[in-house]
Amino acid sequence: MNDIKPITLLRNTEKLKQELEENGGRIFITKNGQKDFVVLSDEEFQKLSKNDIKSKNDIVFKQSDPLGFVKVSSQSIQVEVAGVSHNVEEIKRAIKEANDDDVKILVLPELCLTGYTCGDLILHDELLDKAENAINDLKMFSKNYSLFFVVGAPLRKDGKLFNCAVAICKGAILGVVPKTFIPNYAEFYEMRYYSSAPEENSAIHICGESVPFGVKQIFVDEDYRKLKIAIEICEDAWAVETPSSKAALAGANVILNLSASNEIVGKASYRLNLVKMNSSRLKAAYVYADAGDGESTTDLVFGGHNIIAENGKILCETPLFSMKKAVSEIDLDVLLNERRRNTSFEHKYCEEFKFIRFSMPLERPSSLTRVYKTNPFIPSTKNTDLTRVQSILDIQSMGLVKRLKTTRQNKVILGLSGGLDSTLALLVCVEAFKKLSYDPKNILCITMPAFGTSKRTYENALLLSKETGVSLREINIGASVLQHFKDIGHDPNVTNIAYENSQARERTQVLMDLANDENALMIGTGDLSEICLGWCTYNGDHMSNYGVNGSIPKTLVRYLVEGYAIMHPETRKSLLGIIETPISPELLPPDHKGEIAQKTESVVGPYEVHDFYIYHYLRHGFTPRKLHFIANEAYKGKYSSEELKKYLGILFNRFFKSQFKRSCMPDGAKVGTVAVSPRGDWRMPSDASSEEYMKEIESL
Repeated sequence: MNDIKPITLLRNTEKLKQELEENGGRIFITKNGQKDFVVLSDEEFQKLSKNDIKSKNDIVFKQSDPLGFVKVSSQSIQVEVAGVSHNVEEIKRAIKEANDDDVKILVLPELCLTGYTCGDLILHDELLDKAENAINDLKMFSKNYSLFFVVGAPLRKDGKLFNCAVAICKGAILGVVPKTFIPNYAEFYEMRYYSSAPEENSAIHICGESVPFGVKQIFVDEDYRKLKIAIEICEDAWAVETPSSKAALAGANVILNLSASNEIVGKASYRLNLVKMNSSRLKAAYVYADAGDGESTTDLVFGGHNIIAENGKILCETPLFSMKKAVSEIDLDVLLNERRRNTSFEHKYCEEFKFIRFSMPLERPSSLTRVYKTNPFIPSTKNTDLTRVQSILDIQSMGLVKRLKTTRQNKVILGLSGGLDSTLALLVCVEAFKKLSYDPKNILCITMPAFGTSKRTYENALLLSKETGVSLREINIGASVLQHFKDIGHDPNVTNIAYENSQARERTQVLMDLANDENALMIGTGDLSEICLGWCTYNGDHMSNYGVNGSIPKTLVRYLVEGYAIMHPETRKSLLGIIETPISPELLPPDHKGEIAQKTESVVGPYEVHDFYIYHYLRHGFTPRKLHFIANEAYKGKYSSEELKKYLGILFNRFFKSQFKRSCMPDGAKVGTVAVSPRGDWRMPSDASSEEYMKEIESL
């Protein structure tokens, strides 16, 4: 839609604005190339979907939906100590570059107008006057740019000097936030110059106007009210009770920090972790700008360490002394969803804060600088993270250990197909038995060949049971299923859903009855991806006494099996063979070459894409439109937009229709942040409608 050009507005703008506002709409007049709504011709209107527009009679407006994304940047500038004129030009250059990069929030370092290391020069009115004049210059300069930026400046008020952040947007000084915690230890002696921020908000007179002054300010974009910005300065982030803590509880979800943090050995990693954890603790985005080149090196060196974090995740970090800018898109939807889910995150202090409104239309980014992993459930490390693998196996196996102790059983039974899921379930049983010092021979694996069993999976099962030292029994269920077909009057040549499910249920019946006979616990093998897709037979492989893989998605199953093969070389041959085997329930006869004919991913689509959608839908509550957008970013060059739309439709259609299976799924330990247990993370009526979701997907 970005290529649609506005046409001339013929109707009276004020009348049109009034009509729209009466009907819940808004119009933003195009200025300096910035627009939120544009008037479209009939022909252009036909190109838009219903989700892209608002209409009033014969006038149509396209509304740009940023999908929660706001592009931000933190940047060091080349300062001259006490060289205000030079510094202003550097700040202007940074603003221009940010605007060209479509940045909407720009954070510059502490006291960047004068330099942090001015020493006693900062007490001179001449320098302070220049700083205030520079703010006025930047205010006028900002009229031509649609971005919110903050600069650091020393400002006088009531006979005192304050270390301040000045927020400016589109020709207006929105507010001044003073520093609260003034360091006066080791290399810092700011109390020589600066006073701490007052407890209550007030006003400061600068540039010929009265401007809000105080720590308790939140800046709200009235065009996109999800965006709520708070500001703190350097040492404030190191304090026990940070100013941003109250601001976050009052609703701020983007915290900006203007800093002049000098470098000493080890400080960079501490600073990075501090920013990361502050963003996690506050469930906010944290944008940190650091002083760099040009500050005095009489006693200190500044590294220009710029950082952008979001809810405990580092989105961008610049190398020390590189003077590079940190740029990324923060996702407000992630933050708001996280806060809604976390009931211990209380919204309060609102009455103490002044909410400053500004207007900054946001648009959907054409592309993203932030990276979305194609496999969000798997660590990003180049080599397999064996510590992570062992940790997950420990959680799974300890869940089983507790269940075995509670039921006073020392024997388990599971179906071993030679595929990934049953393999992981077996490995979990092996690890649990090690913890309990039980004989692995009491792990009874049942292979149940029938019409769809291939030679490859059959041999995988035989080899794996031998390598792990467990017991294996073969029970061919072909005759039993044929008898069942006869009983219900089903033609064995008709390979429909009854043909498939009869085999799955017969397998489960064999395992359940054998578990009774052996006084054993029947272990389920189904994984999270299958449960979300409903790719399991109700009261068949869907059921067990204890499901060890219930919160493990398919991509992670493969990763864990690979890791186990590395840690336990004695199982390497069978496990690598299983990893290379196509995923299949093996309920349909093999092809004429005896190879697997029924390949799951050929029917439902790639598991990596489904796991991507499952993660971001269940973890962050993203809409189908946003899921499709970020999937296009993640899988660019691998899957087309149409393919990704198709797989998204498959997932949502099957996810809603299969809730009844999840409503009675067996017990099993939660492993990661995404789970669908009806007793824990996911409660949903089985008859919920997917109609609106499917309409949205269809409109993509």
